[in-house]
Amino acid sequence: MAAVAVIHSQMDTEALARQGRIAPPDPTRAQALALGFEPVIADWYWIQALQVVGSHVVKDGDNRLTRELIDLVLALDPWVDHPYRFAALWLDRNRDQVRHANRILEQGIAYHPDEWRNRFYLGYNHFLHLGDNQRAAEVLETALAFEDAPDYLGALVTRLKASADSLDAAALFLRELIASTADEYKKAEYGKAFDEVETERRARYLDGAREEYRRRHGRDIERPENLWQGPRRVIAQAPPPHPHFADFAWELDSDSGEIVSSFYRTRYRIHYHRTDLERRRRWDEEEGRKRPSQEEAST
Repeated sequence: MAAVAVIHSQMDTEALARQGRIAPPDPTRAQALALGFEPVIADWYWIQALQVVGSHVVKDGDNRLTRELIDLVLALDPWVDHPYRFAALWLDRNRDQVRHANRILEQGIAYHPDEWRNRFYLGYNHFLHLGDNQRAAEVLETALAFEDAPDYLGALVTRLKASADSLDAAALFLRELIASTADEYKKAEYGKAFDEVETERRARYLDGAREEYRRRHGRDIERPENLWQGPRRVIAQAPPPHPHFADFAWELDSDSGEIVSSFYRTRYRIHYHRTDLERRRRWDEEEGRKRPSQEEAST
């Protein structure tokens, strides 16, 4: 422990602590001074990171201190576990920070390939913060092979695939899951998800008929039945609103005006909370201000 004290004194952490400040050293310098005590020093800075977040010490807008502490901990001891996911939770103030957290999570996957949670958080960041549903689906799909991965993960991956208008890919993915799983509970859940995908496919068929109705008649439908009933119809008959249950109908959603099945009463897509959409809009504006205009880029 005497050696650790010497190392800490060289890093000037005691003086900074007395002043109520923490200035993490450069990770390369810290590694050079560690003298084999990397895990011990990493633990010390990990405690500092927890205290910074827990006491709301951070005052800078981009959460720089938290990021530097996590980077230092992982440089000293990359075999740790929780700090990788800690980064995903706390480095979320802007897109640059989220991308930094994603690089940390990718490192976590490299050091802990059997840990499904790092893959989950990485996929979650791509989906919620970066709006890249295709990449989110690719990452989350790799977590399905783990026995302790949650049952809902397969259905979430399917929704992400379908959100990019890839219903065929989503349906094929579910067929493979249904055929390959031996767990009857999971098989049933995947079957329910497949029914949702098939219902969405039928709803999109009606969307196409609705566009044709508008083109032919110059106005929108008043109810879904206008598409297949009466002299103005554009299709011979409607597909069933559910693959298995006949006692349901197609209707117009009172808020969105979309054609929906009365069984589900909503379309098959990922639904975002208003605060998440507002954050993404704000980040889009911030990135737009940072990006040089065509005139600036040409000079």
